[in-house]
Amino acid sequence: MDDSLREPPYPFQAHLGFTIDEWNQDYCRLSQPMVPHIGNRYGIPHGGVLATLLDTAAGYAVCYTGDRDNKQLVMTLSLNVQYHSVARGEMLIAEGRKTGGGKSVAFADAEITDENGTKIATATAVFKYRSGKGKP
Repeated sequence: MDDSLREPPYPFQAHLGFTIDEWNQDYCRLSQPMVPHIGNRYGIPHGGVLATLLDTAAGYAVCYTGDRDNKQLVMTLSLNVQYHSVARGEMLIAEGRKTGGGKSVAFADAEITDENGTKIATATAVFKYRSGKGKP
């Protein structure tokens, strides 16, 4: 990823521990280590963590500008998650892809696999582009 676009982790990202590994036009890839604090009572990644990774990868995919000083922010309007399998690896990889949209709304798909290629979860998402800097 272009280091000029790299932002410091926001607090929730820092707590979970995921990194943004690739971010370009209509695409984003995140990686999340399988650390104990993301697990549910069975010790597997909590569904809410998986939903967060899907939402984040898809959201970044639709708001790429290529200019760190000209951020495009979005709000999630809809996130539909499907859980497929239990992650057994050491790393979760979330990929988001913009699939369409217009001036005010964007659509994206996202998928999580582990490093072994096992499909863990998928999602479709709808986002609303936000105006202004950092305010809903």
